[in-house]
Amino acid sequence: MLRLISRVVVFGLMLMLCAEARAADEKGTWVDISAPVTDGLVKDGKKIGYPGLTAGITVDPASGDVYMVVCDQGLWKSTDKGKTFTRVDGGKIGGRTETGYALSFDPAGKRLACFMIYGACASTDDSGKSWNAWKTNHLDYGMVDWHDTGKTMLALRHEVGGILCLTTDGGQTWSNLTKLAPSKGNQNNVALGMFDTKALLSSRGEGLFRSTDAGQTWKPVALQESTKLAAPIMTLHKSVGYWCTEKGIIASKDKGETWTQWSDVKAVFGPWFGKDESHIMVVTKEGFHESTDGGKTWKLAAPLPKGFNVGPVGPNYAWDVKSDVFYASSMGKPAFRFER
Repeated sequence: MLRLISRVVVFGLMLMLCAEARAADEKGTWVDISAPVTDGLVKDGKKIGYPGLTAGITVDPASGDVYMVVCDQGLWKSTDKGKTFTRVDGGKIGGRTETGYALSFDPAGKRLACFMIYGACASTDDSGKSWNAWKTNHLDYGMVDWHDTGKTMLALRHEVGGILCLTTDGGQTWSNLTKLAPSKGNQNNVALGMFDTKALLSSRGEGLFRSTDAGQTWKPVALQESTKLAAPIMTLHKSVGYWCTEKGIIASKDKGETWTQWSDVKAVFGPWFGKDESHIMVVTKEGFHESTDGGKTWKLAAPLPKGFNVGPVGPNYAWDVKSDVFYASSMGKPAFRFER
């Protein structure tokens, strides 16, 4: 009996050591976290939609929980850094996301808005326990006034010539903004921002325009000459707007009326703020870059996964501030995790 117990103990210790070794091997590399979900769906006879595998990933800033889109198979949640996932959308999320910024999380956590194409859109106020189905769909990406009512959303309609739409009641009624900001370039290359229900921003190829009457009229915003936005969505943090441009990140403290150069880093995603105002993360064409001095200097924190980019179609990136873990998903590719 003692020999049997000893063998069981030794075997258990060996399993623990193997698990620790596998975890150590995963450090500093991108690890596929979506295969168990997608393989399981195929095994169960479920059809994953075009173009296959995943299409979108985001992280709850408060809890660190990970949310992943599987094409035509809804939204999946992990509470253990992507080791296991459970579908949580209750059939209220459909289609896929085709661009970054399609999954919008409240900086305070729990509330998530999903701007989907070729499927249903919805939002949750309680980490996926219940869902508010919207009365529209086929949206590329959007922004929510999380800092105010949490019910006003500005979004871009998919492949309809750059039309923006606005809701002030949590997605139950939508109005198309037919009086659009002037166009300079590609009608489909639209960027948008929002400080509150009335103060909206839009760029249509080049330049930046501002509305203070919910998109009824637009006026040009003075920017540095030839400044082109690199990110489709403005980031709002503690009432300050940040926007990634081809010349670096610009910032506004007056609801978008004036903008100043904030950092020279040439990013496309971010900025995300860490545990204090000096700790910041962005994504550039080389990968995740980190600043610990408020955006003055930057260093590479994690490269992009192989085959990923920061183009307008496909990639989604996320940073779990609590556990310092990076995530990536791109339309038609697996979802990945990177731990330093």
